Amino acid sequence: YQDNHYVIFDKPAGLLVIPAPDEKNCMVAVVNNQFAHNQTDHGRLYPCHRLDRDTSGAIIFAYGKKCQKLMMQEFKIHKVKKKYLAFIHGYLKQKDGEIKSYISDFDQKKFRKKISPKLAITRFRVIQMRKGFSVVEVNPITGRTNQIRIHFSQMGHPLLGERKYAFARDYEIKFRRAALHAHILNWIHPITKHRIEVVSPLPEDMQNFLS
Repeated sequence: YQDNHYVIFDKPAGLLVIPAPDEKNCMVAVVNNQFAHNQTDHGRLYPCHRLDRDTSGAIIFAYGKKCQKLMMQEFKIHKVKKKYLAFIHGYLKQKDGEIKSYISDFDQKKFRKKISPKLAITRFRVIQMRKGFSVVEVNPITGRTNQIRIHFSQMGHPLLGERKYAFARDYEIKFRRAALHAHILNWIHPITKHRIEVVSPLPEDMQNFLS
């Protein structure tokens, strides 16, 4: 999706959204190289939210900081509906439900220093059960850092490929990354007031794994 205010990209797994101290190649650099109107603030693209390096899927960028601020406010007040697809180890006792726990978020401006734990809420629905793993639709109500990955690890069902919040060696099924995909974004455009929904299909590596 693209208009004069926002562009929604399909982020590949393995790419940072913003640069790190030791890695400058990131989505911000790539999209501004290809899609920026000009070098002024209004013509530059700014991310309105984040996805982990490992996570693929739909992500919103804004033309200019004013549009970025408007969209970030929509995220803050939970007006943007997000649905992810995840592959998790094993089988959940419930086919749908809600996970609540306090987890530590990170302060990006303080070199990712841990700050006080905050309540995180994740809703889920099992879509398929395969041999040794499940395909789950996930709706994060809050937006804590790595919330989905943390919650399923806390339940004893970490994502396939999880290496940060679980030991991959403890599980027989292997995947090259944390198997998480930002599948659907749905929101009211903060400027035009039109409802917009974008759908990002499963990337090739997750499709091939299912096959």
